[in-house]
Amino acid sequence: MENKIKIILADDEELFRKGIYFLLQREPNFEIIFEASNGSELVEHLKTSTELPDIIMMDLKMPLLNGVEATKLIHKEFPGIRIIALTSYNTKSFIANMINVGAASYLVKNASPVDMIKTVNEVAQKGFYYNEIVMEVIHQNMISNATSRTVLDEDFLTEREKEVLELICKQYSSAEIGEMLSLSTRTVDGHRNNLLLKTNSKNMAGLVIFAIQNKIINLEDSNTDIES
Repeated sequence: MENKIKIILADDEELFRKGIYFLLQREPNFEIIFEASNGSELVEHLKTSTELPDIIMMDLKMPLLNGVEATKLIHKEFPGIRIIALTSYNTKSFIANMINVGAASYLVKNASPVDMIKTVNEVAQKGFYYNEIVMEVIHQNMISNATSRTVLDEDFLTEREKEVLELICKQYSSAEIGEMLSLSTRTVDGHRNNLLLKTNSKNMAGLVIFAIQNKIINLEDSNTDIES
């Protein structure tokens, strides 16, 4: 029997939250294990619960503790939980802020049910999912960042690490990368962790920026598999 993706919904708008609940609960591989109406309630639940989620769908604007601050806390204390940011505002500043604090993906509240279900599945399988809008924001932030990182030493990354990085940026999962390169999933995850450490990246967005800056990939390459 396939393991279900355990999901927590965090949104202070009950009508919207219940709508997502009924939409996602119909999927055979999804299980909603908790609902929170604010960030404080969510964090308190995580600290006391014996069952942690795989994914949290997090509204940005909530009372007591908003989604941005809650994401920071959860990313630090529960790094294995993936957070999908939800907002009514499809602005670049919101997107950049959430990706920077550790969100694995980003959805506007008027996204289609198909897009929402796809995003949850992609994040569960690959650990992150950046659509073309998010990739464009990452690229623009990179251009505007005067202190962006570059690597002068050609041997800073091994050839294998460069191969893995290129495939990560094309949004392949560890299992898919392992199959392409004849490596075990554990070995690919090891390369992924080494890349995060070597490039001083907090998340996958950091790796994408590093790869573009050092011409390991270009922006078009990083978008290749988003719509597939």
